[in-house]
Amino acid sequence: MALMKDNYDVVIVGGAVIGSAVAYFLTANADFNGSVLIIERDPSFTTAATSLSSSSIRNQFSNPINVKIGKFGTQFIRAFGETMQVGDDKPDLGFHEGGYLFLANTAEQVATLRENHETQVSCGADVVLWKRDELADAFPHLVTDDILLASYGRSGEGWFNNTGLMNGFRAKARSLGADYLIDEVVGIERTGDKVTGVTLKSGRSIGAGTIVNASGPRAALTARMAGLDIPVEPRKRTLFVFDCAKTPEGSAKVNRGHLPLMIDPSGVFCRPEGRFFLSGAAPVEDPAVDWDDFEPRYEEFEEIIWPALAARSPAFEAIRVVNQWAGHYDFNALDHNLVVGRHPQVTNFIFANGFSGHGLQQGPAAGRGVSELITYGSYRTLDLTEVGYERIVEGRPFLEKAVI
Repeated sequence: MALMKDNYDVVIVGGAVIGSAVAYFLTANADFNGSVLIIERDPSFTTAATSLSSSSIRNQFSNPINVKIGKFGTQFIRAFGETMQVGDDKPDLGFHEGGYLFLANTAEQVATLRENHETQVSCGADVVLWKRDELADAFPHLVTDDILLASYGRSGEGWFNNTGLMNGFRAKARSLGADYLIDEVVGIERTGDKVTGVTLKSGRSIGAGTIVNASGPRAALTARMAGLDIPVEPRKRTLFVFDCAKTPEGSAKVNRGHLPLMIDPSGVFCRPEGRFFLSGAAPVEDPAVDWDDFEPRYEEFEEIIWPALAARSPAFEAIRVVNQWAGHYDFNALDHNLVVGRHPQVTNFIFANGFSGHGLQQGPAAGRGVSELITYGSYRTLDLTEVGYERIVEGRPFLEKAVI
Protein backbone atom coordinates (compact mmCIF):
# COMPACT_ATOMS: atom_id res chain seq x y z
CA MET A 1 0.00 0.00 0.00
CA ALA A 2 1.09 3.58 -0.51
CA LEU A 3 2.12 5.32 2.66
CA MET A 4 -0.38 8.06 3.40
CA LYS A 5 1.53 10.04 6.02
CA ASP A 6 5.05 10.78 7.22
CA ASN A 7 3.91 10.94 10.85
CA TYR A 8 1.37 8.98 12.86
CA ASP A 9 0.01 9.45 16.32
CA VAL A 10 0.39 5.72 16.98
CA VAL A 11 2.74 3.30 15.23
CA ILE A 12 2.22 -0.38 16.03
CA VAL A 13 5.11 -2.74 15.36
CA GLY A 14 3.51 -6.08 14.46
CA GLY A 15 0.23 -6.65 12.65
CA ALA A 16 -0.91 -10.04 13.92
CA VAL A 17 -3.65 -10.46 16.51
CA ILE A 18 -2.23 -8.21 19.26
CA GLY A 19 -1.25 -5.32 16.99
CA SER A 20 -4.49 -5.51 15.06
CA ALA A 21 -6.54 -5.67 18.28
CA VAL A 22 -4.85 -2.47 19.48
CA ALA A 23 -5.58 -0.83 16.12
CA TYR A 24 -9.22 -1.88 16.24
CA PHE A 25 -9.90 -0.65 19.77
CA LEU A 26 -8.24 2.67 19.00
CA THR A 27 -10.07 3.33 15.75
CA ALA A 28 -13.41 2.12 17.12
CA ASN A 29 -13.24 4.55 20.05
CA ALA A 30 -14.97 7.86 19.37
CA ASP A 31 -12.73 9.51 21.99
CA PHE A 32 -9.62 8.73 19.95
CA ASN A 33 -9.12 11.04 16.99
CA GLY A 34 -5.53 10.22 16.07
CA SER A 35 -3.91 8.34 13.21
CA VAL A 36 -2.80 4.70 13.43
CA LEU A 37 -0.19 2.82 11.40
CA ILE A 38 0.47 -0.92 11.74
CA ILE A 39 3.78 -2.16 10.31
CA GLU A 40 4.07 -5.86 9.55
CA ARG A 41 7.18 -7.56 8.18
CA ASP A 42 5.45 -10.75 6.93
CA PRO A 43 2.10 -10.28 5.21
CA SER A 44 1.63 -14.05 4.90
CA PHE A 45 1.75 -14.47 8.70
CA THR A 46 3.02 -17.99 7.95
CA THR A 47 5.21 -18.19 11.03
CA ALA A 48 3.28 -15.80 13.26
CA ALA A 49 2.48 -17.10 16.73
CA THR A 50 -1.16 -16.30 15.90
CA SER A 51 -1.24 -18.60 12.89
CA LEU A 52 0.56 -21.53 14.51
CA SER A 53 -1.22 -21.56 17.86
CA SER A 54 -3.78 -24.04 19.20
CA SER A 55 -6.29 -21.13 19.28
CA SER A 56 -8.09 -21.86 22.53
CA ILE A 57 -9.55 -19.74 25.31
CA ARG A 58 -10.15 -20.44 28.98
CA ASN A 59 -11.25 -18.80 32.20
CA GLN A 60 -9.49 -21.33 34.43
CA PHE A 61 -6.56 -19.34 35.77
CA SER A 62 -5.39 -18.76 39.32
CA ASN A 63 -5.00 -14.97 39.20
CA PRO A 64 -8.19 -12.85 39.13
CA ILE A 65 -6.80 -10.61 36.40
CA ASN A 66 -6.20 -13.54 34.07
CA VAL A 67 -9.68 -14.91 34.82
CA LYS A 68 -11.22 -11.54 33.97
CA ILE A 69 -9.10 -11.23 30.83
CA GLY A 70 -10.38 -14.65 29.77
CA LYS A 71 -14.01 -13.78 30.51
CA PHE A 72 -13.81 -10.62 28.42
CA GLY A 73 -12.18 -12.61 25.63
CA THR A 74 -15.05 -15.10 25.67
CA GLN A 75 -17.67 -12.37 25.50
CA PHE A 76 -15.83 -10.67 22.67
CA ILE A 77 -15.40 -13.85 20.66
CA ARG A 78 -19.07 -14.74 21.05
CA ALA A 79 -20.07 -11.39 19.56
CA PHE A 80 -17.19 -11.22 17.08
CA GLY A 81 -19.24 -11.56 13.90
CA GLU A 82 -21.52 -8.63 14.70
CA THR A 83 -18.72 -6.47 16.11
CA MET A 84 -16.31 -7.02 13.21
CA GLN A 85 -18.81 -6.93 10.38
CA VAL A 86 -17.58 -4.90 7.40
CA GLY A 87 -20.18 -4.50 4.69
CA ASP A 88 -21.71 -7.90 4.07
CA ASP A 89 -18.72 -9.73 5.54
CA LYS A 90 -19.59 -11.08 8.97
CA PRO A 91 -16.68 -13.23 10.21
CA ASP A 92 -17.54 -16.52 11.89
CA LEU A 93 -14.88 -17.82 14.26
CA GLY A 94 -16.53 -21.22 14.64
CA PHE A 95 -16.29 -20.95 18.41
CA HIS A 96 -16.66 -24.41 19.99
CA GLU A 97 -17.43 -23.99 23.69
CA GLY A 98 -16.20 -27.46 24.54
CA GLY A 99 -14.71 -26.38 27.85
CA TYR A 100 -11.38 -27.08 29.52
CA LEU A 101 -10.95 -30.14 31.74
CA PHE A 102 -8.05 -30.09 34.22
CA LEU A 103 -7.23 -33.43 35.89
CA ALA A 104 -5.37 -33.77 39.19
CA ASN A 105 -3.81 -36.91 40.65
CA THR A 106 -1.62 -35.54 43.45
CA ALA A 107 -2.45 -33.75 46.68
CA GLU A 108 -0.58 -30.68 45.46
CA GLN A 109 -2.56 -30.57 42.19
CA VAL A 110 -5.81 -31.00 44.12
CA ALA A 111 -4.99 -28.11 46.42
CA THR A 112 -4.18 -25.92 43.42
CA LEU A 113 -7.44 -26.80 41.64
CA ARG A 114 -9.47 -26.01 44.77
CA GLU A 115 -7.71 -22.71 45.36
CA ASN A 116 -8.01 -21.74 41.69
CA HIS A 117 -11.69 -22.68 41.70
CA GLU A 118 -12.45 -20.23 44.52
CA THR A 119 -10.82 -17.43 42.52
CA GLN A 120 -12.58 -18.41 39.30
CA VAL A 121 -16.04 -18.59 40.85
CA SER A 122 -15.51 -15.28 42.65
CA CYS A 123 -14.85 -13.73 39.23
CA GLY A 124 -18.00 -15.24 37.73
CA ALA A 125 -16.45 -18.10 35.77
CA ASP A 126 -18.73 -21.09 35.06
CA VAL A 127 -16.43 -23.77 36.47
CA VAL A 128 -17.25 -26.87 38.55
CA LEU A 129 -15.12 -29.33 40.51
CA TRP A 130 -15.81 -33.03 40.02
CA LYS A 131 -14.91 -36.02 42.11
CA ARG A 132 -13.70 -39.18 40.38
CA ASP A 133 -17.14 -40.72 39.94
CA GLU A 134 -18.58 -37.51 38.50
CA LEU A 135 -15.72 -37.30 36.02
CA ALA A 136 -16.16 -40.94 35.01
CA ASP A 137 -19.88 -40.41 34.51
CA ALA A 138 -19.36 -37.31 32.36
CA PHE A 139 -16.57 -38.77 30.20
CA PRO A 140 -16.84 -42.58 30.34
CA HIS A 141 -13.92 -43.19 27.97
CA LEU A 142 -11.38 -41.77 30.44
CA VAL A 143 -9.34 -43.91 32.81
CA THR A 144 -9.97 -42.25 36.16
CA ASP A 145 -8.50 -44.70 38.71
CA ASP A 146 -5.71 -42.28 39.63
CA ILE A 147 -7.71 -39.05 39.41
CA LEU A 148 -8.47 -37.30 42.70
CA LEU A 149 -10.25 -34.21 41.37
CA ALA A 150 -11.19 -32.55 38.09
CA SER A 151 -12.05 -28.97 37.16
CA TYR A 152 -14.39 -28.43 34.22
CA GLY A 153 -15.45 -25.23 32.49
CA ARG A 154 -19.11 -25.69 31.61
CA SER A 155 -19.23 -22.62 29.39
CA GLY A 156 -17.03 -19.77 28.25
CA GLU A 157 -14.09 -21.97 27.24
CA GLY A 158 -13.17 -23.71 24.02
CA TRP A 159 -11.43 -23.16 20.70
CA PHE A 160 -11.94 -21.06 17.59
CA ASN A 161 -10.47 -19.91 14.27
CA ASN A 162 -7.12 -18.28 15.01
CA THR A 163 -6.52 -16.51 11.70
CA GLY A 164 -10.19 -15.56 11.63
CA LEU A 165 -9.70 -13.57 14.82
CA MET A 166 -6.64 -11.80 13.42
CA ASN A 167 -8.17 -11.11 10.01
CA GLY A 168 -11.40 -9.84 11.55
CA PHE A 169 -9.50 -7.33 13.68
CA ARG A 170 -7.39 -6.27 10.68
CA ALA A 171 -10.31 -5.79 8.31
CA LYS A 172 -12.35 -3.82 10.83
CA ALA A 173 -9.42 -1.61 11.85
CA ARG A 174 -8.67 -0.81 8.21
CA SER A 175 -12.31 0.00 7.55
CA LEU A 176 -12.20 2.42 10.49
CA GLY A 177 -9.14 4.25 9.15
CA ALA A 178 -6.04 2.39 10.34
CA ASP A 179 -3.22 2.15 7.79
CA TYR A 180 -1.30 -1.10 7.26
CA LEU A 181 2.19 -1.10 5.81
CA ILE A 182 4.17 -4.14 4.71
CA ASP A 183 7.74 -3.35 5.74
CA GLU A 184 10.17 -4.13 8.54
CA VAL A 185 11.14 -1.87 11.40
CA VAL A 186 14.95 -1.88 11.59
CA GLY A 187 15.43 1.08 13.91
CA ILE A 188 13.59 3.19 16.45
CA GLU A 189 14.50 6.83 16.87
CA ARG A 190 14.70 8.09 20.43
CA THR A 191 15.47 11.51 21.89
CA GLY A 192 16.05 11.37 25.63
CA ASP A 193 13.05 9.74 27.25
CA LYS A 194 10.86 9.86 24.16
CA VAL A 195 10.70 7.64 21.09
CA THR A 196 10.05 9.77 18.03
CA GLY A 197 9.74 7.43 15.09
CA VAL A 198 10.81 4.28 13.26
CA THR A 199 13.22 3.52 10.45
CA LEU A 200 12.10 0.92 7.93
CA LYS A 201 14.01 -1.64 5.89
CA SER A 202 12.79 0.12 2.76
CA GLY A 203 14.65 3.25 3.88
CA ARG A 204 11.63 5.24 4.95
CA SER A 205 11.40 7.03 8.27
CA ILE A 206 8.03 7.45 9.97
CA GLY A 207 7.39 9.80 12.87
CA ALA A 208 5.44 8.44 15.83
CA GLY A 209 3.74 10.00 18.83
CA THR A 210 3.48 6.59 20.52
CA ILE A 211 5.06 3.27 19.58
CA VAL A 212 3.41 -0.02 20.54
CA ASN A 213 5.58 -3.13 20.64
CA ALA A 214 3.32 -5.93 19.39
CA SER A 215 6.02 -7.97 17.71
CA GLY A 216 5.36 -11.33 19.39
CA PRO A 217 8.43 -13.54 19.87
CA ARG A 218 10.57 -10.73 18.39
CA ALA A 219 9.56 -8.34 21.17
CA ALA A 220 13.07 -8.11 22.61
CA LEU A 221 14.51 -7.18 19.21
CA THR A 222 12.01 -4.35 18.87
CA ALA A 223 12.62 -3.11 22.42
CA ARG A 224 16.40 -3.08 21.91
CA MET A 225 16.02 -0.75 18.94
CA ALA A 226 14.73 1.81 21.46
CA GLY A 227 17.50 1.01 23.95
CA LEU A 228 15.09 -0.93 26.14
CA ASP A 229 14.79 -4.55 27.16
CA ILE A 230 12.14 -7.15 27.86
CA PRO A 231 12.79 -10.80 28.83
CA VAL A 232 10.76 -12.27 25.97
CA GLU A 233 12.24 -15.00 23.80
CA PRO A 234 10.97 -17.54 21.28
CA ARG A 235 10.27 -20.96 22.77
CA LYS A 236 9.29 -23.76 20.43
CA ARG A 237 6.02 -25.67 20.83
CA THR A 238 5.14 -28.58 18.54
CA LEU A 239 1.49 -29.43 17.91
CA PHE A 240 0.30 -32.78 16.57
CA VAL A 241 -2.94 -33.64 14.80
CA PHE A 242 -3.83 -37.33 15.08
CA ASP A 243 -6.54 -39.74 14.02
CA CYS A 244 -8.02 -42.48 16.23
CA ALA A 245 -8.84 -46.02 15.24
CA LYS A 246 -11.74 -45.74 17.68
CA THR A 247 -12.74 -42.17 18.39
CA PRO A 248 -14.17 -41.29 21.83
CA GLU A 249 -16.01 -38.29 20.37
CA GLY A 250 -19.69 -38.61 21.20
CA SER A 251 -19.07 -40.61 24.37
CA ALA A 252 -19.38 -37.57 26.60
CA LYS A 253 -22.57 -37.07 28.58
CA VAL A 254 -22.11 -33.31 28.88
CA ASN A 255 -21.90 -30.44 26.40
CA ARG A 256 -24.01 -32.19 23.75
CA GLY A 257 -21.69 -35.18 23.60
CA HIS A 258 -18.55 -33.28 22.67
CA LEU A 259 -15.21 -33.68 24.37
CA PRO A 260 -13.41 -30.81 26.10
CA LEU A 261 -9.83 -29.65 25.94
CA MET A 262 -8.30 -32.02 28.47
CA ILE A 263 -5.15 -31.24 30.44
CA ASP A 264 -3.75 -34.48 31.80
CA PRO A 265 -1.86 -34.41 35.12
CA SER A 266 1.27 -35.07 33.05
CA GLY A 267 0.79 -31.70 31.32
CA VAL A 268 -0.16 -33.22 27.97
CA PHE A 269 -3.25 -31.58 26.47
CA CYS A 270 -5.66 -32.87 23.86
CA ARG A 271 -8.80 -31.55 22.20
CA PRO A 272 -11.01 -32.34 19.21
CA GLU A 273 -9.97 -30.84 15.87
CA GLY A 274 -12.74 -31.56 13.39
CA ARG A 275 -12.77 -35.35 12.95
CA PHE A 276 -9.24 -35.52 14.37
CA PHE A 277 -7.57 -34.46 17.62
CA LEU A 278 -4.97 -31.82 18.42
CA SER A 279 -2.39 -32.40 21.11
CA GLY A 280 0.81 -30.98 22.54
CA ALA A 281 2.99 -30.75 25.63
CA ALA A 282 5.75 -28.63 27.04
CA PRO A 283 9.12 -30.15 26.05
CA VAL A 284 11.34 -31.74 28.68
CA GLU A 285 14.05 -29.26 27.74
CA ASP A 286 12.77 -25.82 26.78
CA PRO A 287 15.57 -23.54 25.59
CA ALA A 288 15.15 -20.34 23.65
CA VAL A 289 15.35 -21.01 19.91
CA ASP A 290 16.27 -19.00 16.86
CA TRP A 291 13.51 -16.75 15.53
CA ASP A 292 13.51 -18.70 12.26
CA ASP A 293 13.63 -22.23 13.76
CA PHE A 294 10.28 -23.89 13.09
CA GLU A 295 11.39 -27.51 12.74
CA PRO A 296 8.92 -29.70 14.69
CA ARG A 297 10.23 -31.83 17.53
CA TYR A 298 8.81 -35.04 16.09
CA GLU A 299 10.03 -37.22 18.96
CA GLU A 300 7.73 -35.51 21.46
CA PHE A 301 4.72 -37.45 20.20
CA GLU A 302 6.21 -40.90 20.81
CA GLU A 303 8.13 -39.99 23.94
CA ILE A 304 5.70 -37.68 25.78
CA ILE A 305 2.25 -37.37 24.25
CA TRP A 306 1.19 -40.83 23.10
CA PRO A 307 2.16 -42.63 26.35
CA ALA A 308 0.16 -40.14 28.45
CA LEU A 309 -2.90 -40.25 26.20
CA ALA A 310 -2.87 -44.05 25.83
CA ALA A 311 -2.79 -44.39 29.60
CA ARG A 312 -5.68 -41.94 29.95
CA SER A 313 -8.09 -43.53 27.45
CA PRO A 314 -8.30 -46.85 25.54
CA ALA A 315 -9.51 -44.79 22.58
CA PHE A 316 -6.06 -43.20 22.38
CA GLU A 317 -4.11 -46.45 22.30
CA ALA A 318 -4.30 -46.74 18.50
CA ILE A 319 -3.69 -43.30 17.03
CA ARG A 320 -1.84 -42.01 13.99
CA VAL A 321 -0.28 -38.59 13.42
CA VAL A 322 -1.66 -36.91 10.30
CA ASN A 323 0.00 -33.51 10.69
CA GLN A 324 2.39 -31.59 12.90
CA TRP A 325 3.94 -28.16 13.04
CA ALA A 326 6.01 -26.03 15.38
CA GLY A 327 5.21 -22.51 16.46
CA HIS A 328 6.73 -20.09 18.92
CA TYR A 329 5.55 -18.88 22.28
CA ASP A 330 6.53 -15.27 22.95
CA PHE A 331 7.82 -16.55 26.25
CA ASN A 332 8.17 -14.18 29.21
CA ALA A 333 11.16 -15.68 31.01
CA LEU A 334 10.34 -13.84 34.25
CA ASP A 335 6.89 -15.28 34.97
CA HIS A 336 5.28 -16.67 31.79
CA ASN A 337 2.66 -13.91 31.72
CA LEU A 338 1.72 -10.97 29.55
CA VAL A 339 3.45 -7.61 29.84
CA VAL A 340 1.10 -4.76 28.96
CA GLY A 341 1.83 -1.13 29.71
CA ARG A 342 4.13 1.85 29.28
CA HIS A 343 7.84 1.88 29.94
CA PRO A 344 8.17 3.89 33.19
CA GLN A 345 10.79 6.26 31.76
CA VAL A 346 10.16 6.14 28.00
CA THR A 347 6.46 6.62 28.53
CA ASN A 348 5.42 6.79 24.87
CA PHE A 349 6.76 3.27 24.28
CA ILE A 350 4.11 0.68 25.17
CA PHE A 351 4.63 -3.05 25.58
CA ALA A 352 2.05 -5.67 24.57
CA ASN A 353 4.26 -8.74 24.79
CA GLY A 354 5.18 -11.94 26.60
CA PHE A 355 1.80 -13.69 26.35
CA SER A 356 3.55 -17.06 26.57
CA GLY A 357 1.00 -18.97 24.51
CA HIS A 358 -2.08 -16.99 25.58
CA GLY A 359 -1.94 -14.18 23.00
CA LEU A 360 -5.06 -15.12 21.05
CA GLN A 361 -7.31 -15.43 24.07
CA GLN A 362 -5.84 -12.38 25.79
CA GLY A 363 -5.67 -10.26 22.64
CA PRO A 364 -9.07 -8.56 23.04
CA ALA A 365 -8.40 -7.43 26.63
CA ALA A 366 -4.81 -6.41 25.84
CA GLY A 367 -5.89 -4.44 22.78
CA ARG A 368 -8.59 -2.66 24.74
CA GLY A 369 -6.20 -1.91 27.60
CA VAL A 370 -3.48 -0.44 25.39
CA SER A 371 -6.03 1.68 23.56
CA GLU A 372 -7.25 3.08 26.88
CA LEU A 373 -3.71 3.96 27.97
CA ILE A 374 -3.19 5.84 24.73
CA THR A 375 -6.58 7.55 24.65
CA TYR A 376 -7.13 8.36 28.33
CA GLY A 377 -3.74 7.92 29.95
CA SER A 378 -5.11 5.21 32.24
CA TYR A 379 -7.26 2.07 32.24
CA ARG A 380 -11.00 2.60 32.11
CA THR A 381 -12.33 -0.99 32.16
CA LEU A 382 -10.06 -3.76 33.43
CA ASP A 383 -7.04 -2.48 35.36
CA LEU A 384 -3.95 -4.19 33.95
CA THR A 385 -1.47 -2.37 36.16
CA GLU A 386 -0.36 -5.61 37.82
CA VAL A 387 0.88 -6.98 34.49
CA GLY A 388 2.72 -3.77 33.61
CA TYR A 389 6.39 -3.36 32.75
CA GLU A 390 7.33 -2.11 36.23
CA ARG A 391 7.47 -5.67 37.54
CA ILE A 392 10.09 -6.48 34.90
CA VAL A 393 12.33 -3.70 36.18
CA GLU A 394 11.82 -4.83 39.77
CA GLY A 395 12.22 -8.54 39.01
CA ARG A 396 8.83 -9.13 40.67
CA PRO A 397 6.98 -12.07 39.08
CA PHE A 398 3.24 -11.96 38.47
CA LEU A 399 2.02 -15.20 40.03
CA GLU A 400 -0.09 -17.52 37.89
CA LYS A 401 -0.35 -21.19 38.91
CA ALA A 402 -2.47 -22.45 36.00
CA VAL A 403 0.18 -22.30 33.28
CA ILE A 404 -0.02 -24.99 30.60
